[in-house]
Amino acid sequence: MNLRFVKRLIKLIEESDVEEVEIKRFGRSIRIRKGTTKVNKACSSMKNPVKELQEEGKRTEEEIEKDDVLAIKAPMVGIFYRAPAPDAPPYVEIGDSVVPGQIVCIVEAMKVMNEMESDVKGTIVDILVKSDDPVEFNQKLFLVKPE
Repeated sequence: MNLRFVKRLIKLIEESDVEEVEIKRFGRSIRIRKGTTKVNKACSSMKNPVKELQEEGKRTEEEIEKDDVLAIKAPMVGIFYRAPAPDAPPYVEIGDSVVPGQIVCIVEAMKVMNEMESDVKGTIVDILVKSDDPVEFNQKLFLVKPE
């Protein structure tokens, strides 16, 4: 969708009685909704929401470093799965012990299911990604307290 089309669509919605519209074209979708004042009020009450979120993320990173935990990272871009099948139990849960070579998740890339192995020995203290979420190269997936 090009910007001119989106601008025309917004103008048409503003001038009509339609409250919300969603359009899917060329594998992309856009949803335009009138009356999103709740979101605007919430954001306007913060001084700088982007900066506050960035600072919050930094604090989390500092806390992680203080706890001496290691991260298991995604070796590729793909879709993260905690279990081998939708109805199967996850490979690991928080509190589980892992050893090098143990399968901890699957990352699907280009329709290929790649089993990810732990490269550390320790205990899972946090799972940073939800199943079916896209992951980036080198993104932290699990935090492990080493033994």
